[in-house]
Amino acid sequence: MAFTLVAPCEYREEIRKSRFLALAAPVESAQQALAFIDQHRDSNASHNCWAFKCGAQYRFSDDGEPGGTAGRPILAAIEGQVHDQVVVLVIRWYGGIPLGTGGLARAYGGSAAKCLQGGERVELVTRIGARCHVPFAELERVRARLADWQALLEAEHFDAEGAELHLALPQEQLQAAAEQLANLGRGQIRLTWD
Repeated sequence: MAFTLVAPCEYREEIRKSRFLALAAPVESAQQALAFIDQHRDSNASHNCWAFKCGAQYRFSDDGEPGGTAGRPILAAIEGQVHDQVVVLVIRWYGGIPLGTGGLARAYGGSAAKCLQGGERVELVTRIGARCHVPFAELERVRARLADWQALLEAEHFDAEGAELHLALPQEQLQAAAEQLANLGRGQIRLTWD
C-alpha cells in the first residue's frame, strides 16, 4: 500500500543558522516532477536539492552538497513515509555554520519527512480500464453506483440505445461491479476489461 499527497505542502526549519524550506507535491510523471522543481527552485538559495518517485522511476539531486548528503536522504524520506507519485524539493540558504555530512543528511532527510508528514495523503489505488454499454433506462442507476465500486468515469459515448461507459476501477472491485451491473440490467449489461 502506497500513498501520495492530496495537495502540495511545505515545511520550514532553521538548523544552525541555515534556513531550510521543504516543498512537496503529488505528481503523475517524471516530467511533472521536473517541472515542479524548475518552477519552485530559488536561484538566490545556496542549494536546491530534490528527489521524486513515480512508480519504478526515481531521481534525486544533491545540487552541490557533498555526494549522498541531500538527494538520497530526501528519497529515503519519501520511501520511509511509503509515498509514491510525489516530488520533494528542499531549498537551503546557508547560514555560515557547517553542518557536516551527517548533519546535512539529517537536515535534508528530516525536513523532507516532516513536510510529507504534515501533508494530507491518500492511498494510491491501481485502476484497470473497463467498458460497458448501458441502456438509457438504467443509466442513472448505474451512475449512482459508480462510487460504491470506487470507479472513475473516464468517458461516455452515446448511441441510439444508451451509453458506452469507459471506467477505471480498482482490480478488487471488478468482479463485484460486473455482477451488480448484470443484475441491474437483467443480464443485458456486461462489464469487460483488459
